[in-house]
Amino acid sequence: MDERSHALLTLAMDFPESARAEIAAALLHSLEPEPDNDVEQAWREEVSKRMKALDSGEMTTLPWDQVRDELFGRLNERRAG
Repeated sequence: MDERSHALLTLAMDFPESARAEIAAALLHSLEPEPDNDVEQAWREEVSKRMKALDSGEMTTLPWDQVRDELFGRLNERRAG
């Protein structure tokens, strides 16, 4: 961390917790890439499609315990093989 950044951090550490949280959130947000609208729209459509399939009974879900056990089983097979 350069001297200027360190000075800014030192100053910010004197702020109340709520202000530090807001600053931290703004800094983290500034590091996130801009959302790709095409990808966002595709995800919305996929979620909608899956919800309709669940509601109609065309698709069913599995209990988390079963999914977890299957995933760990596959992982163990890969590690052993």
